[in-house]
Amino acid sequence: MAKARSISTITLEPRDESGTTAAQRVRRLGKIPGVVYGHGSSTPISVDARQLADLIHSGGKSQIVEATIGGKKDSVLLRRVEADPISRKPLSVDFQRVKQGEAITASVNVVTIGTPIGVTEEDGVLDVISHVLDIRGPAQSIPDHLTVDVANLHVHQHITAAQVALPEGFTLLTPPETVVASVEITRAAAVETPIEAPVAAVETPPAV
Repeated sequence: MAKARSISTITLEPRDESGTTAAQRVRRLGKIPGVVYGHGSSTPISVDARQLADLIHSGGKSQIVEATIGGKKDSVLLRRVEADPISRKPLSVDFQRVKQGEAITASVNVVTIGTPIGVTEEDGVLDVISHVLDIRGPAQSIPDHLTVDVANLHVHQHITAAQVALPEGFTLLTPPETVVASVEITRAAAVETPIEAPVAAVETPPAV
């Protein structure tokens, strides 16, 4: 499979029509319906499906790209792609108008690395409880994901949102006490100690 080319500019075409029928008509033309919002306005748009694919596969979810919208230049950040649950083809897309250095809010996926000691040595199981954290920082530096090292977790230990390392210039919006990942004992390992069979009473022979 050919590698998607790096993309730093994109063409977004304003749409006059909205609704399900209009969106389906746009898709039949090889385009994806969507919207550009931010800075006090919202503009329905469509984008060429191939351009969108190139943008996604070149890391476009974490970089500001220059967009042409109805002949006017703007800077946008890809914020959401709704995909078909079966084919995974994009159905709609959201872009946000941004400026270099502007602070914005983003929901970023959490990715765990390492295998906990509690799993390998203590019969525990890793439970990732919070898959997304909300952060705020420079629009041009929004990370694709946040990495959480769980290798040192023992059974009954956990990592909170406050313990997740953020890129420089970012602040955490998710409550800091939110549990991100924990290691708990498995049900199999928690099986109770086998109950000993009761000892039969020994009858004392009657006195002669």
